[in-house]
Amino acid sequence: MPEHVMIIHRWTDHYADYAAYIDHGVHRVSYLTTERAARHLPTELAAGIRLVDSTENAKAVRDAIASLVERIGPPTRIVALQETDLDLAAELRGEFALPGPRDEELAPLRDKLLMAQRLAEAGIAVPATAGAPDPDAVAAFADRHGWPVLLKPRRGTASAGITRLDSPEALRDHRFPGDGDLLVQSWLPDQVLHVDGIFTGEGLGAWRASRYLSTCLEFTAGAALGSVEIDDPELLRRVEEITTATAGAMFTGPSVFHLELFASDTGALTVLEIGARPGGAEVPFIWREVHGIDLMAAAFAHQTGAEDPSARRVDDPARVAGWLLVPPSAPMPCRVRSLTTRDEPDRYAEVLPEVGALLTGGGYEHAGVRFRFRGGSSAEVADAVQRTARDTELRCVPVDPGAPAQLVVVGCGNPPYRRYALDAVAARVDTALVQHTDIDWQRAYVGDRFRVADPSDPSAVTGAVAALLASHAGPGAVLTWDETLLESTAEAARRLGLPHMSPEAVRRCRDKLTTRRLLGAAGVPSAGFRHVRTAQEALAAAESLGWPVVVKPRALAGSIGVTLAAGPDQLSHAVEQALTATFPGIGARDGALVEEYLSGPEISVDCAVFDGAVRVVNVAHKRLGFAPYFEETGHLVAPWRAEPWADEVQAVVTDAHTALGIRTGLTHTELRLTPTGPRVVEVNGRLGGDFIPLLGTLATGVDPVAAAADIALGRTPDLRPTRDRCAEVRFIYPECDGVVQTLDLTAAAAEPGIVEAVALAAPGSRLLLPPRGIVPRLAALLAVGETPEECAAALDRARHGVRHALIPLP
Repeated sequence: MPEHVMIIHRWTDHYADYAAYIDHGVHRVSYLTTERAARHLPTELAAGIRLVDSTENAKAVRDAIASLVERIGPPTRIVALQETDLDLAAELRGEFALPGPRDEELAPLRDKLLMAQRLAEAGIAVPATAGAPDPDAVAAFADRHGWPVLLKPRRGTASAGITRLDSPEALRDHRFPGDGDLLVQSWLPDQVLHVDGIFTGEGLGAWRASRYLSTCLEFTAGAALGSVEIDDPELLRRVEEITTATAGAMFTGPSVFHLELFASDTGALTVLEIGARPGGAEVPFIWREVHGIDLMAAAFAHQTGAEDPSARRVDDPARVAGWLLVPPSAPMPCRVRSLTTRDEPDRYAEVLPEVGALLTGGGYEHAGVRFRFRGGSSAEVADAVQRTARDTELRCVPVDPGAPAQLVVVGCGNPPYRRYALDAVAARVDTALVQHTDIDWQRAYVGDRFRVADPSDPSAVTGAVAALLASHAGPGAVLTWDETLLESTAEAARRLGLPHMSPEAVRRCRDKLTTRRLLGAAGVPSAGFRHVRTAQEALAAAESLGWPVVVKPRALAGSIGVTLAAGPDQLSHAVEQALTATFPGIGARDGALVEEYLSGPEISVDCAVFDGAVRVVNVAHKRLGFAPYFEETGHLVAPWRAEPWADEVQAVVTDAHTALGIRTGLTHTELRLTPTGPRVVEVNGRLGGDFIPLLGTLATGVDPVAAAADIALGRTPDLRPTRDRCAEVRFIYPECDGVVQTLDLTAAAAEPGIVEAVALAAPGSRLLLPPRGIVPRLAALLAVGETPEECAAALDRARHGVRHALIPLP
């Protein structure tokens, strides 16, 4: 059997290329990660993927692991390349009895007090170090070794939580954490070096020494942090000696390492700490890009027992690299107001936050602005780093989490269908708007908070949202309920650091082929399918799947181009429809889908997804017409929790969200209640259309639009029902293709049980019935009742009250 390699991953940038490290076709590879970090993972090649809010959330991680084990089987290897995840991986290896570093092996490399003790026992110079369970222990240490001292976590990373105490008064004013898991260390006023490379188990493999141009501690206080590789032969000789001794004392086998040293004015070297992982910040990138060695690949090989592909020295030791991190001008959380920098010949890569982006921190990766350099000497690169540090300014304004929030809606849609949604949002939070035209009826909801931009262009949306939030002191958010704008809105949210369903999850939902593949791989009940490009391929697919079949485009909306074909003659027409159908704002994708026909009633399930938890908000029964097409002619929201299929629907919908990597947002899932159980038709990463959210509010008291706004703002939505009745919408269609002359809904609106009668076609509208037209509706009638029969009776009466005149078309 192929091995099951479980990977714990948290980086959002492309630090590791797992698809290059292991063949996902030969081995079963699963991922435990976060929604943001899944961006660069080969998820479509994975045997399974589970998302958590943080890989440090112990309960969520263990629940996700249990789910992966149930689906794929126990892991045979566990990989974690980021320092903070090493402890979890070691603990799991012990629980599953797997090879690789265990707790006892990792402890002296993660616990800095144990590390200092082991190095001292090996005769390697380290600063004076002791445990610091309370202030008295720190005072006693300072009496012996002098002030200042450093107080730090025994298992900290990236200089987080380190405090320099200069006097007894500073110690008296310092607040100790409750767990007391600290150490105290002598402060050395020396230059700090770091050494990165590979220990083969017998000696040093490839390695590089670098000099910090400031200190990590200064960086946490707001100074820029830079590093340049060293080309001084004598210093490198001494660094090699202490590095070899340190690695030999700490490692029992091959390992990638990151070592930090103090270098005094007299040339003495003292070990600060060593980690069994690749260096942070830009170290993995410059090794891969400048020196041609992938430290992540080496670490992956060590943890999986594979051959280390990097067991060689640097090709060109004369090439010198460096990096620079520039933090924001204001404490995080903050919003980027402006970014200024100058071109620098020796700077070959940069990672710049978008103007308007929300910065919340989280290690060196999200520290602000990141630069990478290369040149012919240490002096040359150091000059470039220092010039860039001097010329770069990341101006930010603090964000007050307690201040009023502002929500930017992207493309609010036509007033008949979405006025209620904008009304619901504006009643809840200060609302702004981005759309392609100047505002009209929306001004009552947004005032002057709007920008005109192409809402289908991610860069334009990003700039418009950033401009609207630039002067806002409180939290910001972005939301769209327009299917055609989901991808651009999701990308803008990613660039600006705002909560939203990830662009990758949106694309998985938008492409029905990807949806089917992922649902099938995860074992979620769906439809059998084939991807076809020609009528001949479609015929072969239909013969294989069995008649009748459903033919559909890969990425349109509103059931456009979806046709039921009962035989070869109908199939040819259906394929042509699927391949040529269009929907405004959505581009066509390669080919079409031929799917098995799922018999049984069709329902839609609106869900609120927050921190990965999937909660059903309401269930609507879909009314279909104009066979063999799948025109949605109405929807009924009714009590559903006592239905025999309720629990299974909740489970299937939850599994579908997990398979597609959806952890945030309001979603709309369509299912068929087949004789063999509920099966997924599709998952949409947005609010339901066709007034379904309004029906949900009328029926249950839970407003899906308000829930979507709360989720976008990072708030927990209130999903407690206050009533349990029925609400239904019925759409009125013309009797033939035609041009609307008049439409009068006065009598229909006056019928008992009718809560709204909405005109959907103005005089002069040209309506073409399916499949020629897109939702050619005259009106929408909305009814409320205690039972479905009450709603149906009210709608039947109201239907007869709709007065209209139509000029038939040939």
